Amino acid sequence: MNTTPQRSGAVAVIGRPNVGKSTLVNALVGAKVSITSNRPQTTRHRLLGIATFPGGQLQLVDTPGIHAEQGKRSGKALHRMLNRAARGALEGVDAAMLVIEAGRWDHEDGLAFDALREAGLPVVLVINQVDKLKDKTALLPFIAKVTDGRTFAAVHPLSALKRKGLEPLVATLLGLMPEGEPAFGEDEITDKSQRFLAGELVREQLMRQLGAELPYATTVEVEKFEEEPSPQAGVMYRIAAVIWVEREGQKAIVIGKGGERLRAIGTRAREQMERLFGAKVFLQTWVRVREGWSDDEAALRALGYHD
Repeated sequence: MNTTPQRSGAVAVIGRPNVGKSTLVNALVGAKVSITSNRPQTTRHRLLGIATFPGGQLQLVDTPGIHAEQGKRSGKALHRMLNRAARGALEGVDAAMLVIEAGRWDHEDGLAFDALREAGLPVVLVINQVDKLKDKTALLPFIAKVTDGRTFAAVHPLSALKRKGLEPLVATLLGLMPEGEPAFGEDEITDKSQRFLAGELVREQLMRQLGAELPYATTVEVEKFEEEPSPQAGVMYRIAAVIWVEREGQKAIVIGKGGERLRAIGTRAREQMERLFGAKVFLQTWVRVREGWSDDEAALRALGYHD
């Protein structure tokens, strides 16, 4: 009989944009709960990924990347709100992971570390993307450089994308959690609704399909999410999503020639939804213009953004 006490607690996943925080959360949870792309600021909302193991449960708080405030540019209110959301995720957690890119430490990594130091949390340094490090002998000197003058509870080099090095990380994190029963059921993987996840999957495809052409001031609002019985699939979801941009020129970019891009976005997003929800999905998408939404805190809140 296993007499080892269960451990359960919350872990903030912190780091600058585009270091693989969401990929790491998905890898630990074992399911896609947070969208990913190679675009900075993919994650715009605090999201809880629930990872349950034989020794306990980790509630992983995926956050927007902490970044330096920009000067005069579009979306300053959005930038401020994302930073507040990231820093607010440190409240009420038991530990934090500082995720960085192997071989790189810059000013924004320092900002993230400073935020964690001020919070007084035990911090596990996760050096992600070690598989991309061409010179593996550079890893130990890099670790020595990053940890010089900075205190970490542990250091874990790994590859979240290839799911290598995760088991030692899980053991370390569970060891930092208080004893207690899991806060969520074993089959629960996130605190977000299917409606929220549907909007995120559309936004993910916007980033993947448009790449560098994607306007920064783009977001998605799910206007309809209805469940109905389906003779073939058991359940079908009817979903209507609006893609918001700030200018007519941006609208044309998202729609593409003859609507080609918008159709591709909708098709890929629907496929991802059907995989995640295990049901048939009928998805409709529109592109609408709302000038200045990314620099208007009232508009941001109306579109689902929170500190």
